Amino acid sequence: MLNWMLLALESNRVIELRIAKLMRGGKAAQREALRIVSEKMLAAAKTGTSLMAGASADQIVEQYRRKVAANVKRLSQKRTRKRKSR
Repeated sequence: MLNWMLLALESNRVIELRIAKLMRGGKAAQREALRIVSEKMLAAAKTGTSLMAGASADQIVEQYRRKVAANVKRLSQKRTRKRKSR
């Protein structure tokens, strides 16, 4: 049960970070939108495969938590981009 609650809390952070990125717009937002869709499709496929292989619900939730943690880390990094001088 703890894993489930932690997943819910951690997922909220990813949602917050993604919304902020999408609101900024531009190419980075487009890439993130595509990434969201592809991640969901891959996660569903991996979950199905894991379930067929006999994984427990807690093991599935742990898989999601690892992916969520990676997303938080990636989205939390400050990215500096060089601006073109005029």
